[in-house]
Amino acid sequence: MKTLSNLSLKLRLLLAPLILFGLIYVIILLICSYFHIGGYLVYGVFGLIIIFIQYLLGPKMVERSMHVHYVTEQEAPNLHAIIGDLAMKAGVPKPRVGVAEIDVPNAFAFGKSKRDGRICVTRGILKLLDKEELEAVLGHEMSHIKHNDMIVMTLVSAVPLICYIIALNFLFSGQGNNNGGYGFIIGIAAFGAYIIGQLLVLFISRTREYYADQGSVELGGRPHKLASALYKLVYGSATASEESIKEVSGLKAFFMNDVSDAGNEINDLQQLDFNRDGTISEEELARLRYSDTKVSTGQSFKELLSTHPNMLKRVKRLSELE
Repeated sequence: MKTLSNLSLKLRLLLAPLILFGLIYVIILLICSYFHIGGYLVYGVFGLIIIFIQYLLGPKMVERSMHVHYVTEQEAPNLHAIIGDLAMKAGVPKPRVGVAEIDVPNAFAFGKSKRDGRICVTRGILKLLDKEELEAVLGHEMSHIKHNDMIVMTLVSAVPLICYIIALNFLFSGQGNNNGGYGFIIGIAAFGAYIIGQLLVLFISRTREYYADQGSVELGGRPHKLASALYKLVYGSATASEESIKEVSGLKAFFMNDVSDAGNEINDLQQLDFNRDGTISEEELARLRYSDTKVSTGQSFKELLSTHPNMLKRVKRLSELE
């Protein structure tokens, strides 16, 4: 079961980007045919320039938006010790360690490369998790750095952007009226590719969350500790003030869970906390391994438009890694 699950995950990680870049290839071919030329690269180059600027400025934007300040080993010895140990196990340079002055409990990783990796925790998470839960969460974030998820997501995000630029140009610039409406067809095709591309980017994001969960376990995190940490983070988001959630909702893709959907997720996860002690124990997670999880149609549809997997399905997969 575990081998099949891992194979399915790897296939999704491989196929989704291939389909995504296949889309942009088809659109560029249509444009080349329209202009009767062999290499019409303007749209691709323009889109990549925008993404490159975003890639360069992204870390500074995250730091400012999340109110991040970096801490020394003297200021946060436990955080540095955990992250240093995880970096050694992952075989990556030790990331910079930061604390975000945000009450919503969570953690996130960002940076331009493995050498530029940064792992940050919010002030709220330090008050909420025990040591093993925190280690499991930081293992998840370390896995994002190990798997180059920052670069991967930046690159795949370029495809819908390029399709969107093409669609705007052909639908609203007047080019779509030329050549018997062929340009208009290209515009419609590009807009369709943009929508499909956005859905595929979200799919890739969700898949990489599963992969980072698995990576946390491979780095020594206990599955039930990560499940328990997720439960607590969802609860922390569900009980946070509306103002606090709004403050971070624009960057929720960086977080461990979708903080905006925590109210719905907590209802599902509370079903797993059989003894109502506020954690998910090893025994409780083991019971889920042999149970069927039912996700409503509404939640399944909402998942398609989310950067994060449905939390119940995510914890179910953790039970298979125990």
